[in-house]
Amino acid sequence: MFRLWARTFKDNRMLHDTCIEDSGTDTRTHKIFHALDEACRQFDLGNPVWLDKNIADFKRNSKTRFTQDNFIENIDFDYLELQIIEEDGYWV
Repeated sequence: MFRLWARTFKDNRMLHDTCIEDSGTDTRTHKIFHALDEACRQFDLGNPVWLDKNIADFKRNSKTRFTQDNFIENIDFDYLELQIIEEDGYWV
């Protein structure tokens, strides 16, 4: 089982959160992208652009933050945070 937690924050307060589960056989990368697509759909957001900083953070910590620099349109929160909380039956 793969679970990704997506949250939006403004002024250090969580505004929205969702947990996306995927028990499919896709690769880890595909699961991450599908979960991000689903979270953005639920939050009514355009998909953010992955910058080198986000990729490095995600590889190192299984967690990253997308700020205004990652979005084409204006956002009404400070950042969107993605975090893998379960992967292949192990809690991260």
